[in-house]
Amino acid sequence: MEVNPVAIKALRQEKGWTQQHLADACAISLRTVQRVEKQGSASNDTLLGLCAVFGVEQKRLLILPEPTDPQIQATSPYQHWILLLCTTFIGGCIGALIMYLVLQSA
Repeated sequence: MEVNPVAIKALRQEKGWTQQHLADACAISLRTVQRVEKQGSASNDTLLGLCAVFGVEQKRLLILPEPTDPQIQATSPYQHWILLLCTTFIGGCIGALIMYLVLQSA
């Protein structure tokens, strides 16, 4: 699992802990702590131990992958604005038509 080595090292240093102290607190080896802080590679158990010791949520330590779906990557923010404007315009027209019909029948 890919974790943020900078965040882990920063949290450890904020507490004033050595790598060995962190390893002991998480019940993992010193080598594991060194690998996590250098390469950002950790097992799920190691991640859970780090989160418990630091008192943080997993999302604070994880590096989330970018979406790989080509359709998601190909969508531009401009297309979202066009869709929003069109649906707002159509909704306004439908609302005006309903109000017109209600007023005509009254």
